Amino acid sequence: MEYFEGRFGFMKPAIARRFDDKKFMWDGRIYETEEKAKEMMKEYQTRNFETRILKEEEKYLLYTRRVVTEVVVEGSPPI
Repeated sequence: MEYFEGRFGFMKPAIARRFDDKKFMWDGRIYETEEKAKEMMKEYQTRNFETRILKEEEKYLLYTRRVVTEVVVEGSPPI
């Protein structure tokens, strides 16, 4: 987990946040620029993730979520 130095000392971003009443998970990286965060955001979006960028203490955090649309179960069904 990454920490970054902010106005009030070292900060640890929230692992999960809610946007529009949906739970998003932090991708674990701290981006120095909005451009770098947006590049990664596009990559996540090509893999069907919803994304949100949050600016915190002059750094950028990326939060993602993906709705499970299919569950694959392997093996024989229980009797």
